[in-house]
Amino acid sequence: MTDASLSVGAVRPYLLDLQQRITGAIAAQDGGTFLSEAWTKPAGEPLQGEGVTMILEGGPVFERAGCGFSHVTGPRLPPSATQHRPELAGSSFEAMGVSLVFHPRNPYAPTVHMNVRMLAAATAQGEPVCWFGGGMDLTPYYGFDEDAAHFHAACQQALLPFGQDKYPRFKTWCDDYFCLKHRGEQRGIGGIFFDDFSELGFDGSFALLRSVGDAFLGAYLPILERRKGMTWGEREREFQLYRRGRYVEFNLVWDRGTHFGLQSGGRTESILLSMPPLASWAYQRTPAPGTPEAELYSRFLVRREWL
Repeated sequence: MTDASLSVGAVRPYLLDLQQRITGAIAAQDGGTFLSEAWTKPAGEPLQGEGVTMILEGGPVFERAGCGFSHVTGPRLPPSATQHRPELAGSSFEAMGVSLVFHPRNPYAPTVHMNVRMLAAATAQGEPVCWFGGGMDLTPYYGFDEDAAHFHAACQQALLPFGQDKYPRFKTWCDDYFCLKHRGEQRGIGGIFFDDFSELGFDGSFALLRSVGDAFLGAYLPILERRKGMTWGEREREFQLYRRGRYVEFNLVWDRGTHFGLQSGGRTESILLSMPPLASWAYQRTPAPGTPEAELYSRFLVRREWL
């Protein structure tokens, strides 16, 4: 049995179950219900396959929470997937994953992103190649040290069984990746990120992916529960929408997952489920010194060790 066939048999059921576990827990926090939409990309289109997009909008806790599963095949890997694997340029591929972004209504509750995915392709000699990617990161609008420390501790614990080097390595990778290079600014407080990962073999790399996926709720829910009931007003809301604009900028300009989906002919609505329902921009806005908004820039949107 090849790695490619193993991927379909083992990874898909895990990802579908992960999507259900996470959306069930988030719906319980919000009191609302996720809309579940199954979709297919039929034969004859550049990308074929299926998926399930689950979205909750307009809830008391979450203004927008999207969690999507996709399992697709295509005739040619897009450039965003082969920039580190030039030997696979032009190869057919199979990809599956779960990706989520949750935008709470309360400005004191941070936006969170998590993604776990697998890609399989074949070399020019027909040899199957599988690799994994994913991670999670936190984007606060108002910073709290205890939240940042908790989130990073959960990430560290998820990776510890796979080696002492994984957390510091994947944290640095996350800091490097989730950076708005055109502004010289971090997107949030980071977390962990890995891509093109296969160094532990199929079984070990898949186990690492599962550990990251399974750690998500424990990393995020305690933070949400602390912040979702805090009192906020128009000032906090205005700043939240302004900072959400940065989130949009990153996803459209720099995010490899967004580029992969659009370049490969994926389903646009599902690819863009990470977008916030509302966002704003302002010309050269600078928070007043000594304010919580200024502190976000000076203490939280910088690379630092949280543990």
